[in-house]
Amino acid sequence: MRILWRKLRTRSWLVSGWFYRRQGLELSGRPSDRVWYFAYGANMHDSAFLERRGMRPLEWRVGKLSGYRLRFNLDGRPIGKAAPANISLDASAEVWGVLYQITRRDMLRLDASEGVPGKRYRPTWLAMEDADGAPLTAMTYVADGYEEDRRPSLRYLTLLREGARAHGLPDFWVNSLESVEPAE
Repeated sequence: MRILWRKLRTRSWLVSGWFYRRQGLELSGRPSDRVWYFAYGANMHDSAFLERRGMRPLEWRVGKLSGYRLRFNLDGRPIGKAAPANISLDASAEVWGVLYQITRRDMLRLDASEGVPGKRYRPTWLAMEDADGAPLTAMTYVADGYEEDRRPSLRYLTLLREGARAHGLPDFWVNSLESVEPAE
């Protein structure tokens, strides 16, 4: 029943709008509108974004989000042995990732795969720039995490590292991902 509800929600713009409003979120625009999504975690890797989530971006670019820092401060699965990526405010930091242009309908499918609307991530629209410095607004996922960071699994870290390399993120960013210690 839950899978049937998710399919209906991602196929019907009216049902989705009703569902999002009940969850305190706004669903605006038309299903065909093009929007930018900023991936800083596993969705940078093609196996996660293209294959597992079934997304087909219209375009992609390297992107930078200033004023935030990459964190691993959430519980993953198995609890205590994995921590997915998150971002949090930090005026002196920046996060590099992949900007994907997708439709709002695709965004609904992506939201559903990330558990949005739900208890963990909130879709958040932020000002950022591409690698050439062109400003744009993109949606990304932000969660309320723990004060202390945890350790991501080696499998998860490998997705981030390989995705960053494959999309041509700056060497210093790839090196910073290489320096993260995985959970044991």
